[in-house]
Amino acid sequence: MQTVRSPKRMQRLALQWREQGRRIGFVPTMGCLHEGHLSLIRRARKAVGPEGRVIVSVYVNPTQFGPREDLDKYPRNLRRDLALCRKEGVDAVFAPSDKDIYPPDYSVYVTEEKLSQKMEGRSRPTHFRGVTTIVAKLFNLTQPHVAVFGAKDYQQAMIVRRMIRDLHFPIRLILAPTIREPDGLAMSSRNNYLDPKQRAAATVLWETIRRVRRKVRQAGKPLPAEALRREALELISSRPEARPDYVEFFDPNTLEPLQRVGPGAHMALAVFLGETRLIDNARL
Repeated sequence: MQTVRSPKRMQRLALQWREQGRRIGFVPTMGCLHEGHLSLIRRARKAVGPEGRVIVSVYVNPTQFGPREDLDKYPRNLRRDLALCRKEGVDAVFAPSDKDIYPPDYSVYVTEEKLSQKMEGRSRPTHFRGVTTIVAKLFNLTQPHVAVFGAKDYQQAMIVRRMIRDLHFPIRLILAPTIREPDGLAMSSRNNYLDPKQRAAATVLWETIRRVRRKVRQAGKPLPAEALRREALELISSRPEARPDYVEFFDPNTLEPLQRVGPGAHMALAVFLGETRLIDNARL
């Protein structure tokens, strides 16, 4: 496994592999790897085969954090991440520095102007501009045939898919399923922030989705979104440690909000547990 710091070297290596006829699978991460990330790496390997090349990026991207968010305390453990990647048979880990990605006079950003205005985009106004910018840069540097994203960040994956389409990147996006803890909590690096009480309360995200899904599937007809939202917010608020940010119901392809919710609709929510903000989503 190669550990690459330089963007130019990463791009040269990726182009060399392409010239050799190797298919490249790419998994972008912000490090602090867990089983969810490892499942994406395995999916990338499956997509490119044993003769292909899998690249994992480990980079905490500052432009997707707001001014009062957790950039400085975001968990970092590159040594452990490299060991896990090596064990999974990754061919290269790209771990650049901020100055290599964003020089002092950096002034070019990639902005998606429709799908990014909802849900996470409302709560974190500059977030998706940072995501699309760094992903576009990483695509140029790693030259992948396929890129694997996790369904836990569903809105993000749909925005990247739109960027791939609209900017004509020759890349296939694979959406891999959310990996959960035994109690249903979606795996996330931010789970490390939770104290024991908050960790126990965090199961309310998945509990809320499951309750709404059960109700929708048993109803036999579409239900009013606003009534389902009120019920979900009440359930979340019943946990003293939990504070809801949003609950949304939307079309899984367009992300357009739904007035009535039936099977096949998508649900997403964001919840604060203390200062930690967690998200989750699922098809109903």
